[in-house]
Amino acid sequence: MSDERKRPSAGADSDSDSAADRNGDAAADPVANTPGQGRTPEPERIEPAAPEAFGLVQVWWGDGKGKTTATLGMGMRAAGHGYRVHMLQFMKGGASSVDAVRGEYNAIAALPGISYENLGHYGWHGMADGSDEEDHEAQAQAGLERARELLGAAREADLETPFPLDGPADEGVHMLILDEVLYAADRGLLTEADVLELIEEKPADLELVLSGSHSEPSYLEDRADLITNVRKEKHPIDAGQRARRGTEF
Repeated sequence: MSDERKRPSAGADSDSDSAADRNGDAAADPVANTPGQGRTPEPERIEPAAPEAFGLVQVWWGDGKGKTTATLGMGMRAAGHGYRVHMLQFMKGGASSVDAVRGEYNAIAALPGISYENLGHYGWHGMADGSDEEDHEAQAQAGLERARELLGAAREADLETPFPLDGPADEGVHMLILDEVLYAADRGLLTEADVLELIEEKPADLELVLSGSHSEPSYLEDRADLITNVRKEKHPIDAGQRARRGTEF
């Protein structure tokens, strides 16, 4: 092998030196590249802002508890940065063990920047709980139309600018959560084509979050940027535990 082939290029020397410099800086100050440079974050006043990197499609499905909880937590985080968030719930009527007033609704009402609406009612489709199956379908269809309206409003708005924290969702939001929309499609109250159409209608800068369904929504595999399977390992409902205030509602 010739010396020319053994000798690293000048560019390689430069790259190595840069990497060494970065490693040296990190060794000297191990928190230099961490958020807040190692300082404990302090809460700040929430002011209207616009996200710099929104625009993905998220899917949360599975037979485990926590899909709505996770999306609400993410919505709260976005609202804490001053972004406008709205959650549209397709099927969240629940059962007789669930109170008419939900803890999350009270929290949302007290938090600027995030709002909700619920098109569900008592009962769940196909559960023989005394609720009307045709009514379930009508509610799901109403949710579909409302989702289209919200997407249309987002397309008309400038998503690169802040929105008033208490402004109506009909004037645009940065994150739209469609809670239980996948369950509605799984139950045949909506079609897979309906869900795909909602994704097609999404403006580029809107973060669209879809949740629900115990069955894998494989039709979204090539259309979603994030897919999370919330899997049940153990659930107290299997031992007869009913829904509890503060954890399930």
